[in-house]
Parts: sequence; structure tokens; C-alpha cells
Amino acid sequence: MNRNDNASTTTITLQAPTADDMRRIGRQLAEIVHGGDVLLLSGPLGAGKTTLAQGFGAGLGITEPIVSPTFTIARELNGRFADGARAHLVHVDAYRLGGTAYAPGQDAVGRLLDELESLGLDEELEDPSDNTVILMEWGEQMVAALAPERLEIHIDRPLDGSSATRDDGELTGDGMRTVTLVPVGESWQDRRLPA
Repeated sequence: MNRNDNASTTTITLQAPTADDMRRIGRQLAEIVHGGDVLLLSGPLGAGKTTLAQGFGAGLGITEPIVSPTFTIARELNGRFADGARAHLVHVDAYRLGGTAYAPGQDAVGRLLDELESLGLDEELEDPSDNTVILMEWGEQMVAALAPERLEIHIDRPLDGSSATRDDGELTGDGMRTVTLVPVGESWQDRRLPA
């Protein structure tokens, strides 16, 4: 993994050639989070969002499997923060949220908030409790509405032959990925992000 600090920003870029590297980044992030944090994972299908989430869950001591919550929208799991305090992880997959069926005069943010409210997630996401961490895949469209303080995690996996594929052309868990960490808000500025 490589670290590239740009002097004018706090953005950090890491290289993760294997699924184990993705999980390692997730574990390292779990070591620095605390209650009320929101982490947003973005990247194309197969980029490694759920793999990073698995490492994050392991870093919180969660023993249940971390799987993509695509069909359940959100999964709630319990673990421990690095300091031993109880941690409640809400792992959200927003891929299917934010459709185009708007009410008259409703904007995209209003639509998303209505969907979250119908799922019972709106209050949890807008104001996480002291022991709750939100890890949201595909959440970039909700950023302005929900999380002025957040860690954005952008994963890029080039599909130009540098990614590992099986004989049938399907992606494997390995293949070079670029993970860009973008801390947004004061609460993230003094934290030691993975290197």
C-alpha cells in the first residue's frame, strides 16, 4: 500500500492489490472510528466495497459475516470500538435507494429521506447515537442531506487488464485497487488515517 499526501489537502491514496489489503484498510479504519461517525464507500460494482466492510467489521470485533446488504438495505451488527466500548454498526447499501418516483415538487434529497424514513433509518443516519457507526455503500447521493462530517472512501478498480480475472472473465477478489480517503469535517481532521 502506498500513501500519497497532497500538501494542500488531507486526501490519502492507498494501493490495495489484494482482497487482504482491502480488509486490512477496513481494519485500520475501525481502529480510529468512534460513535457518531459516518463512512461512505463508493466505487463501481466489484471494486471491493464489501471486502473493505468485512475488514471494518473484523476490526470492530464483529463475528457475524459481513455481506452486502443490497437486498436488505441495512444490516445492524454489534461489536467493540478500539477502546473496548460497545459499537453498533449500521451497514447500509444505498444502491437501490433514490429512485425516480418523486412526489410533485420533491427533490432527490427529499425522496431519499422519505425512503430512509420508511425503512426506519432516517434518524439513525441523520444523528447516529454515541455508540453507532454508519458504513454506507453507494451513499454518495446522500452526502449533503445526511453527513456534513464524514469519511469518504472512493475505490477505483481499473478493468483494463490489470485486475485479476478468472478464466471465465469474472473478477476475483484480487486485482489492483486505488482507495482514496477524503476526510470531511473537523472531527476527521486530526485522526491518523491508514498509511
